[in-house]
Amino acid sequence: MNETYIKKIAGILNVNNWQVENTIKLLDEGATIPFISRYRKEATGSLDEMQIEIIKDQLAKLKEFDNRRETILKTIEEQGLLTPELKLKIENAQTLTELEDIYLPYKPKKKTRATKARERGLEPLAKIILKQQELNIFSKAEEYINDEVPTAEDALQGARDIIAEWINENERARNSIRRLFQHEATILSTMIKGKEEDGIKYRDYFNWEEQLKKCPSHRLLAMYRGENEGFLRISIEPNEDKAIEMLENQFVQGVYDVSEQVRIAVKDSYKRLLSPSMETEFKNAAKELADEEAIKVFAENLRQLLLAPPLGQKNVLAIDPGYRTGCKIVCLDTQGNFVHNETIYPHQPQNETAKSIKKIDTLIEAYKIDAIAIGNGTASRETEALIKHIKFSRDIKVFVVSEDGASIYSASPVAREEFPEYDVTVRGSISIGRRLMDPLAELVKIDPKSIGVGQYQHDVDQNKLKGKLDQVVESCVNNVGVNLNTASKHLLTYISGLGPQLAKNIVDYRKEHGAFKSRKELLDVKRMGDKAFQQSAGFLRIADAQNPLDNSAVHPESYYVVEKMAKDLKCSVSDLVKSEELRKQIKIENYITKEIGLPTLKDIINELAKPGRDPRQGIKVFEFAEGIHKMEDLRVGMELPGIVTNITNFGAFVDIGVKQDGLVHISQLANRFVKDPNEIVKLHQHVKVKVLEVDAARKRIQLSMKDLS
Repeated sequence: MNETYIKKIAGILNVNNWQVENTIKLLDEGATIPFISRYRKEATGSLDEMQIEIIKDQLAKLKEFDNRRETILKTIEEQGLLTPELKLKIENAQTLTELEDIYLPYKPKKKTRATKARERGLEPLAKIILKQQELNIFSKAEEYINDEVPTAEDALQGARDIIAEWINENERARNSIRRLFQHEATILSTMIKGKEEDGIKYRDYFNWEEQLKKCPSHRLLAMYRGENEGFLRISIEPNEDKAIEMLENQFVQGVYDVSEQVRIAVKDSYKRLLSPSMETEFKNAAKELADEEAIKVFAENLRQLLLAPPLGQKNVLAIDPGYRTGCKIVCLDTQGNFVHNETIYPHQPQNETAKSIKKIDTLIEAYKIDAIAIGNGTASRETEALIKHIKFSRDIKVFVVSEDGASIYSASPVAREEFPEYDVTVRGSISIGRRLMDPLAELVKIDPKSIGVGQYQHDVDQNKLKGKLDQVVESCVNNVGVNLNTASKHLLTYISGLGPQLAKNIVDYRKEHGAFKSRKELLDVKRMGDKAFQQSAGFLRIADAQNPLDNSAVHPESYYVVEKMAKDLKCSVSDLVKSEELRKQIKIENYITKEIGLPTLKDIINELAKPGRDPRQGIKVFEFAEGIHKMEDLRVGMELPGIVTNITNFGAFVDIGVKQDGLVHISQLANRFVKDPNEIVKLHQHVKVKVLEVDAARKRIQLSMKDLS
């Protein structure tokens, strides 16, 4: 194992070398991040998922960096230009930027102005000029006139082209200009002429300038999107005169004619080569940082969404509301199985209100409905008002559920496979109902980018975004755990160590043999080897199993410890689970072994207290303000209940029931400075907001959570 990698990563995380070394070893052996975090605390010193993820990412970056170093060494060696000094310099390079700067003079190039000048024999003249000792440079230049170089000025121009390239490839020059860009570059956004009307949504950036290092990620991504769509022109540069002066101080010596030639070359080098090169470098670096920030925001929102409170196993009536096409209704049993569907037409143009109320009432009784889920799209508020108007014979809770991504799911192969005989509208209603029962189990079926949270998700690096979001889904699924006998193939896919094929094999096994009676039975599933079982078993639950540990997060590899605890107390494992008094008598230090230490033993005791406990909070009913259905109903100063639908770096979006979310800008979240909106709000949090501004033309609502009565 590479000791240098271990030391570097340990330094980044401020942890011990052995923690990093053991983590890398586990990753190399095929262990997943959730498994390592939950079941290998002794080996890693209780590193959490985020730290393990950083180790994994940093290791990949270091390997990639070393691969690039090897490629560069090989390329220069093949050119016959690799001296011992150059090799040492390359081997000691600490950053990719430093490495690429060293490589630049040796990098194979397309035909440049400098290469053409060299072919015409002008490199000796360039060297003479750069020394700045020739008193009559024009006379000297005449010596280079030939068929390809007709005049002395042509000779000087060619020599200047070579010098310009040398300046561009000079490490010191590049570093000084890089520092200038880093500290003083501004980003300038201007409108492309004739695009004013089509690009109206980018109006804020038609003439915008600020320091690049102070430009927040959301603004940068907005400007880049405007540039990509052809409405804006973006440039990044420091003060040009200052940059050129810095280069002149390095390369120009004296005031003779020959020095003036160098001065001209410096200016040309900066404007034609160095500045565009640095602008590209800083544009890419700024984009990469903005991507990271946006992906981080998206990942946090997705985590909150996936871990939203579930209603649990209740009979649910779900409604996908609509006007002309009607409201699509489905009834689901406590397991989320589809049992019935109908369409009612309570709204315009049919207005079959009485008939619709009667139908809903009948379904509530027939299917013993406990709760109603209403999609938050078209006609949602009207449908909610209709439902609340009905006098049910028992307490029925009514929830408004986000429809984001439901249409994507209903047309997906997953939905077609689940409900091949029903159309997209029925599938959409089923998804709404199941989201209420268990958001995590339903949302894993949808591409996270379609769920409607995050900022500029379509503008960031899609591979990085997908990798991060898949990681979040895997983390959430394993954090909650799944019921082995009811989980869908799609949900099982995200369980540590399984993947699509084993998930399918588990579902097929259930169909053929019935419900699993123990975790051990998993080993009978086709292709379930010891490694996959080790990685997955602790995250799979079996309700009502004969062994209560099969419905807990205690890993099968630790069952023997619990059994020893029970034996020492002369009771059964079931007794340990039921009795707090018995658990208090356990002296966990007596059960420390070479493999199992205090961290795992503490986890086992906590799990015995609440086996199979769902870490998610309980769900609460939310109600919008009465009489507020559209933007026209809003008045400045109104205080309204709302629900947080999205969190970005610049604030939180809140649904107040008018089919257009309002923005609580970060400056309006609290009566104090707020650095991160997540300090104040969480996704789906119920909040109270004040209306600050309503811009119907741009469909924008400005809200505040400050100074509420």
